[in-house]
Amino acid sequence: MIEKVGVIGAGQMGSGIAQVCAVAGLSVAISDINAEQLAKSLANIAKNLDRQIAKGKLTEPEKDAAMARIATSTDLSIFKDSDLVVEAATESEDVKRLILKALVPNLPPKAMIATNTSSISITRLAASTDRPEKFIGMHFMNPVPVMQLVEIIRGIATDDDTFQSIKALTARLGKTAAIAEDFPAFIVNRILLPMINEAVYTLYEGVGGVEAIDTAMKLGANHPMGPLELADFIGLDTCLSIMQVLYEGLADSKYRPCPLMVKYVEAGWLGRKVGRGFYDYSGPTPRPTR
Repeated sequence: MIEKVGVIGAGQMGSGIAQVCAVAGLSVAISDINAEQLAKSLANIAKNLDRQIAKGKLTEPEKDAAMARIATSTDLSIFKDSDLVVEAATESEDVKRLILKALVPNLPPKAMIATNTSSISITRLAASTDRPEKFIGMHFMNPVPVMQLVEIIRGIATDDDTFQSIKALTARLGKTAAIAEDFPAFIVNRILLPMINEAVYTLYEGVGGVEAIDTAMKLGANHPMGPLELADFIGLDTCLSIMQVLYEGLADSKYRPCPLMVKYVEAGWLGRKVGRGFYDYSGPTPRPTR
């Protein structure tokens, strides 16, 4: 049974994964190369739990207990007694491979490894470790505490014990599992990102402006958030990375990333996290940039 969970990466996804694990009663260790980011992660988790208290979904003692279950370190040795470590670093195969190779010497033989990748081959990432049979994809949705879905993806070598353990953990976290095959971008992003990319093409070709495109999809297709607003929320660098995985992995021109998305990423206009993407977030309300 999984009782001690490690998380690599103290960004939005890693913090969310750590939060839901701690609230579920699991012991959690978070590692990041940046000590300031670890402190920020703990502060964000505490703030999120305060929101849940305000909504009546959590009590103050439950928050205190959850926070007490979380430890942090810049050293991967914090995972020396983990049952499972979830890698939640940036969506780059090279970065993930380096992290996984550094992680393995710091794990007990029994430990499983999950990656939170949203698009990259589980089988290839598993080959970077000494335990491909104990390696699996566990793709949480953003924001993790709110979104109910977890995509579970087996690599070619993933054994059944690992698969069943991760399914049981997903249920314990109060999430619903969708089982996906190990194809580029799996289920959610295989469908979602081409739609976002097409919205960017629609903007690029002058069919509509940012507001018109988002309004059309919110009111015409009943989407809670327009595709360009959603791209900013996800991060345009992440969107581009996923489209590149689809384009290279499936060799189909329909997945070619829109040149405008490429330009925005080259400019550093990555969306909400930097204050500018398809919208400018510097003022009290977001303003379209095109």
